Amino acid sequence: MPEIDGMYYYHHQVENKLQPAVIVLHGLGGDHLSWPVEIRRLPGCEVITPDLPGHGNSRGSGRQSVNGYADGIVEFMDSVGVWRAVLVGHSMGGAIALAIACRHPERTSGLVLISCGARLPVPRQIMDNAINSTTFPAAVRSLQELMNGPGTLPRLAEQTGKRLMALRPSLVLGDLLACDQYDGTDCLSSIKSPTLVISGMEDRLTPPQYSTSLAAHIPGAALQRVDVAGHLLPLEQPKRLAKLLSVFIHSIPDPRGF
Repeated sequence: MPEIDGMYYYHHQVENKLQPAVIVLHGLGGDHLSWPVEIRRLPGCEVITPDLPGHGNSRGSGRQSVNGYADGIVEFMDSVGVWRAVLVGHSMGGAIALAIACRHPERTSGLVLISCGARLPVPRQIMDNAINSTTFPAAVRSLQELMNGPGTLPRLAEQTGKRLMALRPSLVLGDLLACDQYDGTDCLSSIKSPTLVISGMEDRLTPPQYSTSLAAHIPGAALQRVDVAGHLLPLEQPKRLAKLLSVFIHSIPDPRGF
């Protein structure tokens, strides 16, 4: 994986540059491996999958705010020479993509918001437990329970719990604060980029009504509901998600946006 300005990223390059570049943003405590290979190597598309600051192999610390992460991704786009891109975000990554579309519309060719909402409130008990090192494991267990849906495979559920528990408590707390304090409701009506909103019907952390509200308030947004998927939709239904992304990306007019 290459590194630039302290940020590691996975780069799937293609010879055909007619499609827009795609930047894929993971959620709370994640990294590029939070996305299955079907998305990181989306056929026919140049896909860039960074580890957010302080996450995975990237250096530094987390930004503790969605807007802070959004500014970091715009700087990252400058560093890798991508002026405009389709921004694909999951959960907190979706909020980051949404913030970029609102604050930097000229940098956004398209927008895909997965398991996301204009607000991402964190249950108070989880926040309180995450603050204290003694009760941090309880916060992780609560997060894991909400991330797992009825159809989540036991192996995936176990892996999610282990990855969360292995994270620095300060990073998890910072991402929780970023989610809890984010509010993008005021800018939804101003978004002009083609937008696709995707929701897992069994999502308990960002329930389907979050996505329904997003799609209703973003002009022209399309909404796709995926059965047998919870909050971990990208890992639970990778082939279905890859197909939805491919159809959407190929539908964007003037793909490179120059």
